[in-house]
Amino acid sequence: MVLKRLLRPFRAVLAVLFILGLPVTAAQAGTAVRVGYIPVLGIGQLFVIEGEGWARDAGLTLTLTRFDSGPAMISALVSGTIDAYFGGVAPILVARTKGVGVKVVAATAIEEMTVVGRGDFAATPGNTTAAGFKAFFERTGRPVRIATQPPGSVPDTTLRYWLENVVKVDPAHVSIVAMGIEQTQQALLAGAVDAATVREPAVTTVLDRDPGARLLALGGQMLPNQPGSVLALADAFIARDRDAATRLVALTARATGLLRSDPAAAAVHLQRGLGNGIVPVEVFRRALASPASRFAADPDQIVEATGTLQMFQVRLGELPVPVDLATVFDDSFYRAATQTLTVAPKP
Repeated sequence: MVLKRLLRPFRAVLAVLFILGLPVTAAQAGTAVRVGYIPVLGIGQLFVIEGEGWARDAGLTLTLTRFDSGPAMISALVSGTIDAYFGGVAPILVARTKGVGVKVVAATAIEEMTVVGRGDFAATPGNTTAAGFKAFFERTGRPVRIATQPPGSVPDTTLRYWLENVVKVDPAHVSIVAMGIEQTQQALLAGAVDAATVREPAVTTVLDRDPGARLLALGGQMLPNQPGSVLALADAFIARDRDAATRLVALTARATGLLRSDPAAAAVHLQRGLGNGIVPVEVFRRALASPASRFAADPDQIVEATGTLQMFQVRLGELPVPVDLATVFDDSFYRAATQTLTVAPKP
């Protein structure tokens, strides 16, 4: 029984590859894939793939490099030091306008960005309205300080979209502070800012540690079908080994199914990949059940909202012109993968 259980993942991956017409031969075994990633729950598929041993079984050897922001990871992609990108879609749009050869081949999460407030601002009535921001400004004599990631990133762009198009805040009543992902959570907990854009498991962690913290806006309230994290591949890698690229997308789709259907099992892998031995696995289990966690693999699901996001980036001056999304997305890998996989719906 133990042997059968251990062999089950291997057999499942072999079945996927066989139906895809991608037999694992000795020459293919151990194909190196240099993977850059942002340490957020929205790319949890990567940690499931690693934790379950699926990459090894599929003849892939993943080398993981952690980055603190999407723009920083784009620099690594441009320099040719990574092949695969697990991070936000917004920096990919910026990269495409500069002629960088990269394609989004799968989504990993949607509507993952939230706004969490604390302290006096969290207690302010109507704190997600222009009137609430104005009331805080008049009472304290200063704008609301909101921490987010650097300009050009998904968190920054989504936050600015929400403030301008949903809240309709007076720019004088808000101050946006750019910093890294971990620094954003630390600043919020330390009371250095009034609010921040955070993802799970940071949402759960902050709400646990600060009784005065409040979840102010979910991702869908900021921008419906908000495009979040994606899997993108360098054109050079696709040209060099399209079979390996297809395997990686197939495994990402499979991992999406596990995240949805068996969050308890997935949480163990996420804790190893993101918890640094500090965050308890129970936090990850709760984070996966949070309304802020929505895993997806179909890249077509985020195309329309990505168009909305990029037009806003153009207005902000972060993109010189809109990029043709047909040159950004390539759904052929996902279509091939889902011929053999059923991605479970979120319970």
